[in-house]
Amino acid sequence: QVQWAESGGGSVQAGGSLRLSCEVSGYIYMTYIKDKYALGWFRQQPGKEREGVAAIDVDGNTYYTDSVKGRFTISQDNAKNTLYLQMNDLKVEDTAMYSCAIETPPDLVAGPTEIMWGREFSYWGPGTQVIVAS
Repeated sequence: QVQWAESGGGSVQAGGSLRLSCEVSGYIYMTYIKDKYALGWFRQQPGKEREGVAAIDVDGNTYYTDSVKGRFTISQDNAKNTLYLQMNDLKVEDTAMYSCAIETPPDLVAGPTEIMWGREFSYWGPGTQVIVAS
């Protein structure tokens, strides 16, 4: 299994900042994923498809969707098994439910998947709501 503990969402004025956190645990993550595959953040706005926002691999290489480049920073603390997303200069269009996910090898995929950075992600966190007011 994979368990997530997400936090950091909330309401903020446009131009403000939030920091999201996801602590990951569970047998599948600790045995097969940790230190091998990437972690990522996705978001979904009402009535829209889920969108890949940012990802980080085991070497610290990062990916960002164009709309957040220069404003969002993804990072991870391997000792704490925690993924972060620092979001600065937030815009109204950043309003969404943000969820963590892990890059998953084909033989471990369970449930719905999404592609980001050419990688398949699954094992979704519960999500944390971000609301940016104008």
